[in-house]
Amino acid sequence: MLEAGNTLVEPDCERLYQKFAMGDKGGDNHSEVTDFILAGIRVRPELHILLFLLFLTVYGMVLLGNLSMTGIIVTDPRLNTPMYFFLGNLSVIDLSYSTVIVPKAMVNILSQKKTISFAGCVAQLFLYALFMVTEAFVLAAMAYDRFIAICNPLLYTVRMSRSLCIQLVAGSYLCGWVSSILQISVTFSMSFCASRVIDHFYCDSNPIEKISCSNIFINKMVSLSLAVLIILPTIVVIAVSYMYIVSTVLKIRSSEGRKKAFSTCSSHLGVVTLLYGTVSFVYLTPPNNPELRKVASVCYILFTPMLNPLIYSLRNKDVKDAMRKVLWKKKVLL
Repeated sequence: MLEAGNTLVEPDCERLYQKFAMGDKGGDNHSEVTDFILAGIRVRPELHILLFLLFLTVYGMVLLGNLSMTGIIVTDPRLNTPMYFFLGNLSVIDLSYSTVIVPKAMVNILSQKKTISFAGCVAQLFLYALFMVTEAFVLAAMAYDRFIAICNPLLYTVRMSRSLCIQLVAGSYLCGWVSSILQISVTFSMSFCASRVIDHFYCDSNPIEKISCSNIFINKMVSLSLAVLIILPTIVVIAVSYMYIVSTVLKIRSSEGRKKAFSTCSSHLGVVTLLYGTVSFVYLTPPNNPELRKVASVCYILFTPMLNPLIYSLRNKDVKDAMRKVLWKKKVLL
């Protein structure tokens, strides 16, 4: 397996690495590529089991937390509101983008052949980009929901109708779908005539571009344009919504009223800060430090989806009451 200092300890893996890293210099067509090697996180051989157990434990908590959150929201009639409709979709998205990456990464940790097929790499990048972009727009929709709930409470049921909520979520998925199509179109139209080794534990556009022998100027422009079109509108919606929310809450005379109003937003604001903070850390990490970038990627692929349900369940009275109700029913049945 790959180790620090570019040392390979298994002969079979070394031959495989040499074969793909050197590549076919004459191959100009990306369709000739049948698979890639995912270099993964470079650790000492004795730490492979620990790394696998870390991924397995945290991914198990991601499954448990997000499936529990989704189940509680679907089954409890008291949570049949726009805010919990968005929260349920957020849990599905968190679970989905972790599942797209983590199981394959765990298999590769213990495997000598760390390969992924060309089609598998395309599918992984497409689904990962789809869910990440969708989550950004769902978080913006949640900010708008909190803005209406606090700044225009009398019009809340009218403005945040069931049909509007469905349209906002469907629109979020549509934006994710379109951006993902564009991303994989430019990424996999490149020629791979040199290395086949992707220096990451999943297929991401940046490390894929590094092994291409094509001019990646268009790729960079498309990626920058998508980032501007996705990040800018969502951050503006979130920022403006919270400017109005804070302004409205500060006008409330009662300290108890202010506390209650802020408590309805603190969970969402915590999730937004966690997501954008970890993603920013990944993409602001210097390119010459790929291992740090991988560690940062682990944070938002594993730890962010694990923490989101905890943030909402610990900070939200309705969710805690619903969880107690479910646990009490199980206790009675036992």
